[in-house]
Amino acid sequence: MSAIHRMVAQCQAGQYPPAVAQVPSGWVVLGERQVLPGYCLLLPDPVVGNLNALDGTERHQFLADMAMLGDVLIEELGATHINYAMFGNTEPALHAHLFPRHRSEPEATRIVQPFALDWNGAPAYAEAIHAQLRRRIAGAIHRRR
Repeated sequence: MSAIHRMVAQCQAGQYPPAVAQVPSGWVVLGERQVLPGYCLLLPDPVVGNLNALDGTERHQFLADMAMLGDVLIEELGATHINYAMFGNTEPALHAHLFPRHRSEPEATRIVQPFALDWNGAPAYAEAIHAQLRRRIAGAIHRRR
């Protein structure tokens, strides 16, 4: 069972603290390491191996939810743009990473791809620190539905 399967199961049970909202294609969660403020993942429910395992309607919904989440992050966090990534190499299950990019980032890292940033030094998700951010993103998602 992949980490994606475990996260989705915890979201379904209401037991995953970084869970932001359920969307038609699955779940939005905050990244367990906030390498960039507002870093989120979109997890499909049910979990599938990759984007091509979804039929046309499901694929369209997943990609539409991903774009909607990008819109929310731009509007709510004042991001200049979003870096989107889907790999599935380490965790062989479909999931999309969304990294809000900000003008306030240090110049040295502003153009660096997110996986080259210092993940070990990034703050871990903590309810006391990130709950307000999670609620803000969740509210914006719910207003769009």
